[in-house]
Amino acid sequence: MAEYKSAKFKNDKLDKLDINKKKKKVSFFQSSFFNNKASKRLKVPLDTKLIFFRQLSVILESGISLSQGLELLSENITNKSFAECTKDIASKLSSGSDLSQSLQEYPKIFDPIIVGLIEAGEAGGVLSEILERIALLLESQSKIRGQITGALIYPLILLFLALAVSLGLLIFIVPTFEELFEGLGAKLPALTQFMLDLSRLVTSPYFFIIAPIAIFLGLLAFNQYYSTKNGRLNIDAIILKIPLFGDLILRSELASMSDTFATLTNSGLNITETLEKCEISSSNQIIKNSIRKSIKMVMEGQPLSYSFSTSKYIPRLFTSMLRIGEETGELSFMIEKLASFYKREVEETVAILTKLMEPAVIFIVAVIVGTIVIALYLPMFSLLDKI
Repeated sequence: MAEYKSAKFKNDKLDKLDINKKKKKVSFFQSSFFNNKASKRLKVPLDTKLIFFRQLSVILESGISLSQGLELLSENITNKSFAECTKDIASKLSSGSDLSQSLQEYPKIFDPIIVGLIEAGEAGGVLSEILERIALLLESQSKIRGQITGALIYPLILLFLALAVSLGLLIFIVPTFEELFEGLGAKLPALTQFMLDLSRLVTSPYFFIIAPIAIFLGLLAFNQYYSTKNGRLNIDAIILKIPLFGDLILRSELASMSDTFATLTNSGLNITETLEKCEISSSNQIIKNSIRKSIKMVMEGQPLSYSFSTSKYIPRLFTSMLRIGEETGELSFMIEKLASFYKREVEETVAILTKLMEPAVIFIVAVIVGTIVIALYLPMFSLLDKI
């Protein structure tokens, strides 16, 4: 009887071990699958990450452990995939991993700047303060991105409106005049003939087949060219040369770079590490190349201000302020002032563009409508002259 109980106990124990192994295998498979999925597909909006880090900072200040705080946050996150990601990070922290190591497994969600700041916070024991700095940095980036998006979307809407008005006139108005002109039998002016030919083109059934295909192929060719090194460099250089819009993009890049630089240096990172993170965060290849060149020169012993002065795209004001900061030993403070200055410049440029676009759309629509009207009435004027 005792032997039977002993054998039964061993069998039960082995069964439990097998079940636990299976659970671990399933858990490992699910975790690996989710990590792969999150790192490749999951995209978290900037505003969502801003709220995430701000709430996490408050939770840490209240005395709750990091893993428990992440568990609490995961229950309130509306994005289910991001909630699962947060739970997975919490489980890794419970098993002894650092927060920075856990976040590195999701590079599509947490960029190197965030990971670098958290590493500095963990090393200095000021993680709660670093999380608040991350939230402020993301808030600044979100504001700048929103301003740029608003400034660029507005002219696109105006362009779409102008095209809609043009197509409406060519499809519905111009064909009615074509029958009238055929009855007159007179030779049409070149502008009128061009409008009639254009109207026939846009009212043709082939137009609605060929036009979308042509647009798709054009966008595909542009994306392929922009994905190449020279293509991105050339297009980004052209973008910076566009009147008003180029200045807006440059100022936004300088504002973002200054804000990131100040946040990273205040968190304890050295200049070369900070510049590397700034290079990664930049979206313009021209600015990336300028930062990369500055990194090499700083590592060779050159001052930061001099390394940036060699780029023709970096304004003299920027390099002069850097030089003053280096000479006075207040480099971080001076860069903070630069960040505030360029943020105001971005806001003012957006305001100017918005005001200029309002009369611009009226002028563009007036030119389009006026050209079509003149083209339609030119034959009538010539006929009256003959009479």
